[in-house]
Amino acid sequence: MNIYQDYIKEIADRKDQGLHPKPIDGAELLSAIIAQIKDIDNPNRDDSINFFIYNVLPGTTSAAGVKAKFLKEIILGESVVKEISPAFALEQLSHMKGGPSVEVLLDLALGEDATIAEEAAKVLKTQVFLYEADTERLENAFKLGSAIAKDILESYAKAEFFTKLPDVEEEIEVVTYIAGVGDISTDLLSPGADAHSRSDRELHGQCMFEHNKEMQSELLALKEQHPDKRVMLIAEKGTMGVGSSRMSGVNNVALWTGVPFSKYVPFINYAPVIAGTNGIAPIFLTTVSVTGGIGIDLKNWVKQKDAEGNTIVDEDGEPILKQTYSVDTGTVLTINTKTKKLYKDCVELKDISTALTPPKMEFIKAGGSYAVVFGKKLQTLACKILGIDIPQVYAASKEVSIEGQGLTAVEKIFNKNAVGTTPGKTLHAGSNVRVEVNIVGSQDTTGLMTSQELEMMAATVISPIVDGAYQSGCHTASVWDDKSKANIPRLMSFMNDFGLITGRDPKGKYFPMTDVIHKVLNDITVGDWDIIIGGDSHTRMSKGVAFGADSGTVALALATGEATMPIPESVKVTFKGQMKSYMDFRDVVHATQQQMLKQFGGENVFQGRIIEVHIGTLTADEAFTFTDWTAEMKAKASICISEDDTLIESLEIAKGRIQIMIDKGMDNAKQVLKGLVDKANTRITELKTGIKPSLRPDANAKYHAEVIIDLDEISEPMIADPDVNNEDVSKRYTHDNIRPLSFYGGTKKVDLGFVGSCMVHKGDMKILAQMLKNIEAQHGKVEFKAPLVVAPPTYNIVDELKAEGDWEVLVRYSGFEFDDNAPKGLARTKYENMLYLERPGCNLCMGNQEKAEPGDTVMATSTRLFQGRVVKDSGEKKGESLLSSTPVVVLSTILGRTPTLAEYEAAVDGIVLTKFKPSTKQLVR
Repeated sequence: MNIYQDYIKEIADRKDQGLHPKPIDGAELLSAIIAQIKDIDNPNRDDSINFFIYNVLPGTTSAAGVKAKFLKEIILGESVVKEISPAFALEQLSHMKGGPSVEVLLDLALGEDATIAEEAAKVLKTQVFLYEADTERLENAFKLGSAIAKDILESYAKAEFFTKLPDVEEEIEVVTYIAGVGDISTDLLSPGADAHSRSDRELHGQCMFEHNKEMQSELLALKEQHPDKRVMLIAEKGTMGVGSSRMSGVNNVALWTGVPFSKYVPFINYAPVIAGTNGIAPIFLTTVSVTGGIGIDLKNWVKQKDAEGNTIVDEDGEPILKQTYSVDTGTVLTINTKTKKLYKDCVELKDISTALTPPKMEFIKAGGSYAVVFGKKLQTLACKILGIDIPQVYAASKEVSIEGQGLTAVEKIFNKNAVGTTPGKTLHAGSNVRVEVNIVGSQDTTGLMTSQELEMMAATVISPIVDGAYQSGCHTASVWDDKSKANIPRLMSFMNDFGLITGRDPKGKYFPMTDVIHKVLNDITVGDWDIIIGGDSHTRMSKGVAFGADSGTVALALATGEATMPIPESVKVTFKGQMKSYMDFRDVVHATQQQMLKQFGGENVFQGRIIEVHIGTLTADEAFTFTDWTAEMKAKASICISEDDTLIESLEIAKGRIQIMIDKGMDNAKQVLKGLVDKANTRITELKTGIKPSLRPDANAKYHAEVIIDLDEISEPMIADPDVNNEDVSKRYTHDNIRPLSFYGGTKKVDLGFVGSCMVHKGDMKILAQMLKNIEAQHGKVEFKAPLVVAPPTYNIVDELKAEGDWEVLVRYSGFEFDDNAPKGLARTKYENMLYLERPGCNLCMGNQEKAEPGDTVMATSTRLFQGRVVKDSGEKKGESLLSSTPVVVLSTILGRTPTLAEYEAAVDGIVLTKFKPSTKQLVR
């Protein structure tokens, strides 16, 4: 059977699943299809023409290169296909987005046939995905006197690829669909368990609403009833898209409710409309912009206030809400992009100007933020070549500068890294800024989408201004199954070729490293003034400022070395008092959230802002535990302010871990890792000599709010509880419900424990080992009444534990130890009451490979408590994932229930949990 027949068989198999033919991305298959097109008598010719025109992925896929070459032959008359005229061939090239298509268009525009050159130039003027090699060709031709090259460059200088696009329609009619009540996790839109299919957009679309066919049918029925309107997906009484950027989630929403990007490119839709009572989660909103969509903060439920302006609460202390207007499913609303208001039957409901700012309107007009980013870059290059000033075409960057006001930490970082702003102007929060990116991270379940995005924007090599970039293998670490074997080597090869350091070596020269991506990024970030972009919501570093991002924004950062975003407001967090000896630092993390909500009457002042953590004395690993959790606080990002000596210690740790990567053979030809070590050494010298002290905000910086955490108030372990049976469904599965250990009275049954994820570090593994020794000493043996799954986040931790003797302790008490030479090929579905030592990586926290048994109550150190993430519901009981410190998790599995405070104190007696004393220094300049 030849490759074409294999494709036909695949089509038949997909048809049985209700799917269309998979888009073609391979050169070999498309070459076979072209051969059949050229053979007039071939029985498969008609189908082949259809596949060629309508089913080839654009950009830099190998298939796109073959397609562009054949279209060139048709335009030049070297091949004749009656169904594809030269004019139609040019139209096809115009939809291919760059790479080989632009190369062909340049060949034609700069060729000898004047008529063809003129027509090719018309198409080129509509393209924005040009790179240095492309603009260099135009520049060289221009310098040699080419009138065509000058004409194209003048068009680019005027940004006609943008200005000649249709204006955004003044009125957009939408019909509402409530996708859920309360916060909606991106798992609802794109479940983690379906991560393997994300790059197959139509197949992945079947998992929308976690495969809920009833909801999918309701959505389709709504579209049929309102064919002239767009469906607006809503999180009622909650925030849409919490938990992750999840580009695949927006892709799914766009696939079901959006507008086709091109009739020649299947399953790529744009312009989704998404809303929430409390708006859209910050990083998810960025993803919406990537697709030219609209994200609306409805505020259709508001807190009731008394005569003094205080929030009225119910008997449980929860704010009482009142509905200001209804968005029940099937409600027809109108978005007016001129007045920037939301209407129902011509009556104004809400000002939505924040959803329709000038930059966002440009994203909507251009069909996504990529086209705007590349357009601005192309316009700047064209003007430079022509030696002219840049005409003001795009909305001017918003530059907010307040005389006499100091800078927060994030404002300082953005000012240092900003490009294209007014020279000498100091920028404050609210400014919209293009910034250079230092470190970029791609993880393995979104990486396949990132590689597709890079192909779609015709990028072939990492931007030279990026200090370092890493492709992880952590999200698929626990089970090396057939899906992983098919996807991950291909991803690693692509990213390795692109210029990233990869967890797996495509050539197999070093052993696979499945370390959790955030931990690796935390180590390779060696600048406290750095900006980091990572393809995961937990891209929160203890150094610099890091932003979790969708796969597309990661691709953009890799390709251009830049990102565009507003400078967020900051909330300052300081500490007072003293930690009790039996408390874990995880309890400080949870107490911060609890005390903040208490101080501000239930209002989450962290949401959408930077948490500036004046922690001072914690080194990178422990400080990361705090910044990592800020994703669950719904913060945009966080910044850890450190004393100079603490920062030096953290940088020395980072250097050592980068050197281990180098020793393993992970550095590339450009010696990226060595460059990071050199950068760390330079920074350490600056700190030791006082040339450049550690990053500090100004004493007169302005904050949205200031939160003071009283450590004296933390008297017992704190647990984040999903409250799965709360009568108010909007209050289920939030991270804001923080309860003390005593709430459970030592009686809540625990079915499984999990110590792992990015929230733990080496100290947690040592605590686990010591607790097991203590329990054996106290009771004569260690007996688990519930399974305990342990997944160290990195191999470094395992190696260090082995060297120090702690790993031997863990193995002694375990019933399973991972074996890299024979990794698991099937996900575990049943657990025995024993200790499982799993491969380093995300494991249960990700929920895409292994889960707890349905209906279990899980006590975990991880970050996710969303419905179905770590544990699914059973027919008899809701699954629930409670989040707590390592000691609480371990003791819960020994007892098979939550411990009492007395039992907890006895179990940790003599164990040093966290030595944390807040800095006594003023961490300001």
